[in-house]
Amino acid sequence: MTRRFFGTDGIRGLTNSEPMTAQMALRVGQAAGVHFSRGDHRHRVVIGKDTRLSGYMMESALVAGFTSVGMDVVLLGPMPTPAVAMLTTSMRADIGVMISASHNPYFDNGIKLFGPDGYKLSDAAEKAIEDRLDQPPNLAAPASIGRAKRIDDARGRYVHHAKSTFPDRLRLDGLKIVVDCANGAAYHVAPDALWELGAEVIPIGVSPDGININDGCGSTRPEQLQESVVASGADIGIALDGDADRVIIVDEAGRITDGDQLMALIALEQQRRGALKGALVTTVMSNLGLERRLTDAGIDMVRTQVGDRYVLEKMREMGCNVGGEQSGHIILADHSTTGDGLVAALQVLAAVVDSGKPASQVLAQFEPVPQLLKNVRFQGGAPLEQQSVQQRIADAELELSGRGRLLIRKSGTEPLIRVMAEGDDSELVARIVDDICEAVARAS
Repeated sequence: MTRRFFGTDGIRGLTNSEPMTAQMALRVGQAAGVHFSRGDHRHRVVIGKDTRLSGYMMESALVAGFTSVGMDVVLLGPMPTPAVAMLTTSMRADIGVMISASHNPYFDNGIKLFGPDGYKLSDAAEKAIEDRLDQPPNLAAPASIGRAKRIDDARGRYVHHAKSTFPDRLRLDGLKIVVDCANGAAYHVAPDALWELGAEVIPIGVSPDGININDGCGSTRPEQLQESVVASGADIGIALDGDADRVIIVDEAGRITDGDQLMALIALEQQRRGALKGALVTTVMSNLGLERRLTDAGIDMVRTQVGDRYVLEKMREMGCNVGGEQSGHIILADHSTTGDGLVAALQVLAAVVDSGKPASQVLAQFEPVPQLLKNVRFQGGAPLEQQSVQQRIADAELELSGRGRLLIRKSGTEPLIRVMAEGDDSELVARIVDDICEAVARAS
């Protein structure tokens, strides 16, 4: 099923360039509004955004689109993606929208859509909305045009929800936590939730100005968090990304813990409590060391293609309650319908508090197999279809046969070819990745 605009996580691109224009946002609002107008009730859409300067423009355009086809709009303001998903269901909305480009720089933006059940849309639903973009909008009669309303307590509703996932018998008293909110959507809610649970909170990345989202901060740039944790003598550090659907943890020594280690910890804790349902679902990017650790513990691991939506689809298909990605998208189906960085961090904090041990002794659950990922930006064409690139990939697979894995894929959100290899021989892994990257660069 080919989609023109929707990628692995909604529509995303450079702001004021196709497809990320105000005109497109208007059309998406009209098309999605008609697609989800079912039944004779008053239809409602919930819209949240991160802190990008272009969020105001995209929000206004979406409001115009939805109201023009008769949908009422509830505006949440800056809120994490998982909060939008949660509030879509709690407010009985027909559709939820998050305006964000996640971990991308401020000059990008995106539109993520959620159905009335709080889940991201299927490929088929996105394709149906795309097909409507080419059709004249089904405009409402003047008396049926939608209304827009901004609610002030959305922040508190989400903080309450996040706190409810933390065990009642535990508190964060005595724990010093540095939280990096990436100057993004969680800049209020994450520090508030941690403080209300008793922690001493040192917030960084909480001064958004429209252009500093993810700029030298957050889960993709954790250096400032590492320095702050060590300098302040904190017990642990938490880094979220721009829309707070992913998380990276730093221990008291400033060492980074990625999503694979966090998923291992959470799955093993769930298993210990008898709460783990089925397998751990992750993607082809997850480290072989994670798979080995889970196998030793008697836990199955199922891989999907890259994208948290595909992880979630497999989780729902198999009835699993823990899944995610190495990047820090962690889905806990007992609490959320999508990745939630704050909720995942609270489960990690619960394990640390419960153990009575330093974070460094709790977070590292397995020895990672040497893994290297590099990105090659291309200007156009199809470098992976070039004979020279295909031959180099075939040679690399032969070299790694029985000793590791090779994964080559095109990014679903950026013009990048991602080259990943892993194996017990780190020198071999590095050489293979460099050779393939060079071949791709020459072919692009």
